[in-house]
Amino acid sequence: MTSTPERAERRAWIVWGVGLAAYFLAIFHRSSLSVAGLEATDRFGLSASGLATFTMLQLLVYAAMQVPVGLLIDRFGSRSILLGGVLVCSAAQAGFAFAESYPQALIARFFVGVGDAMTFICVIRLVAAWFPGRQVPLVTTLTGTIGQGGAIVAAVPVTLALRHWGWTSTYLTAALLGPLVALLLALLLHDSPEGKHLRGAPMNLRSVRRSLGASWGHPGTRLGFWIHFTTCFSTHAISLLWGLPFMVRSEGLSEEAAGTLLTLFVVVAMCSGPAIGWSIGRYPWQRSTIALGACLGVVAAWTLVLCWPGEAPVWTLVVLMVALGVGGPASMIGFDVARTSNPPERQGSASGLVNQGGFIAALLTVLAIGWILDWRSPAGTDYAASAFTWAMSFQYILWAIGLTQILRFRRRARTSLIEEHGGRPTAFDRV
Repeated sequence: MTSTPERAERRAWIVWGVGLAAYFLAIFHRSSLSVAGLEATDRFGLSASGLATFTMLQLLVYAAMQVPVGLLIDRFGSRSILLGGVLVCSAAQAGFAFAESYPQALIARFFVGVGDAMTFICVIRLVAAWFPGRQVPLVTTLTGTIGQGGAIVAAVPVTLALRHWGWTSTYLTAALLGPLVALLLALLLHDSPEGKHLRGAPMNLRSVRRSLGASWGHPGTRLGFWIHFTTCFSTHAISLLWGLPFMVRSEGLSEEAAGTLLTLFVVVAMCSGPAIGWSIGRYPWQRSTIALGACLGVVAAWTLVLCWPGEAPVWTLVVLMVALGVGGPASMIGFDVARTSNPPERQGSASGLVNQGGFIAALLTVLAIGWILDWRSPAGTDYAASAFTWAMSFQYILWAIGLTQILRFRRRARTSLIEEHGGRPTAFDRV
């Protein structure tokens, strides 16, 4: 007969798998526009900034909802919020399938952002509730990297589906996956080993302000925010919208080749994620150092591509995709730093604050790229390679800000943890 610890471990992996399925689907819905940018331009008659508004709105909603969603998770548990997120996201994708005008499409993407915002930090909270502390960094990183498989499904397959099925059939088929995942959530997901529903204490405005103030006031939460801000915004900007137009219009690749490269960086993320998760669990004092290294790798790869005279050779784009693929999992370090800096009752709100970082930066990047492309391109013309060079160079501003803040707050976080433990922190609670 299977022992009780073995049953508990198996149950934890089942719960995680179901939550991961919901996150996978949310990533798919979020990324499904990235390979349809040119089709959306034709369908709705958009400029670059108009196209960027789709993703800008979705990211704005996502970022704005992180703290409210975190508070809702602390109050009502992951199960209820995750189930609602899946249903909202799928309904919005169905609306996007039938949208005939730009305002209709914008409303649909708004609610895609709402549903998307209700998924990831729910799964992070489930991981913390179901797994032993030393397993949490690895499982958290696996969540982020395997979940990115949704972007693979939103790359080459969606490109082919759009070509053969058309806009409405492609996005409606995607929307129909939601009810299936929602059924799995309803049947198999529990908030914790102790029960199906985990409820926190009722909150009023004063308690909300106190919880958020305590979470944000800890330098570990701020360090997590800036790690997430700095490591993943470039990945999001490329995967959500600008990757395919950049490689097709600036670097002269076919749409199929560009889609393959976008798939490559997701595969790299899925492969590098477990290594990063193991590293931050084994060397927790060096978590911010690992994040800095990943970010500097992305900066170096972009510099190589943007400074190459003429069209960059394919191998340089492969290097860029590999660097971006590592940058995505590295952003999970921010959640682990915040987790070890806050008590269980603040895990949702702290994770929400951290998750805002990368999406605020991604929002700024997506919007700025669209504005700069319109600024550097004459009206009625395709975007020149030089326009993309100008646009993509905007990222250096955010990297400079983010790297400075990581260095600043990691000193404060280390000092705080040393003081809290009366000396050198225990192995697992280091930054």
